[in-house]
Amino acid sequence: MRIAVLSDIHSNLVALDAVLAHIGTVDAVWHLGDVVGYGPEPDAVVERLAGIGAVGVRGNHDAAAAGGPEIEYFNPEARRAMEWTRARIAPVTRDWLAALPERLIVDDASLVHGSLVDPTWEYVTSAPIAKASLDVMTTPVGLHGHTHVPMAWIKAGGRVRGAPAGTDDRLSYDARPTLLNPGSVGQPRDGDPKASYMILDTDERVVTWQRVAYDIEAVIAAMVTVDLPVRLAERLRHGL
Repeated sequence: MRIAVLSDIHSNLVALDAVLAHIGTVDAVWHLGDVVGYGPEPDAVVERLAGIGAVGVRGNHDAAAAGGPEIEYFNPEARRAMEWTRARIAPVTRDWLAALPERLIVDDASLVHGSLVDPTWEYVTSAPIAKASLDVMTTPVGLHGHTHVPMAWIKAGGRVRGAPAGTDDRLSYDARPTLLNPGSVGQPRDGDPKASYMILDTDERVVTWQRVAYDIEAVIAAMVTVDLPVRLAERLRHGL
């Protein structure tokens, strides 16, 4: 099977549509949470994912948008954007977000937003944190987002090493327990403003990361028009 794996779309419909156009034909689309938050089009993003039958998990922004207490832990700009999101999303969007599970196993992959230890909040940013997840993982591969940085964490011989992922980077995950992060569709934070995603070939056990340019200025203009935090808009230009 050829599967597109997306994460951290953050209500950025323009980026999502650019990614979906770039993907072409796949057997499935999986998402790793934070579908909403920050960006200007939460309803449209959820409608698009629901329309293509995407399956996935709930991120901290999704939980907050559905009315959860997660909003209490947001920084001022993220909270302001989330309050805007809560006030505007349709009931069908809220229900779709609320129904997302924290964890999901599909075929031979474990899907979470944060980590396999803490699926909502933990950022996998170091080898010890990655190892804790790999030690409890029950599938050959784990998929996570949350950091907005494309990455692989590979366990071999009891040790874990991290491998940042760039455009067209390919990795075989057949023999080694591996955590994979597709990066962010809607708010990249690795210094590259292009939308990031990955393709998982479950027959060959190979993953490939991809980057896609989109109309960032149009998204910035939309965010400014609806009075979302300016810094959240402007950082899209720099991927930080």
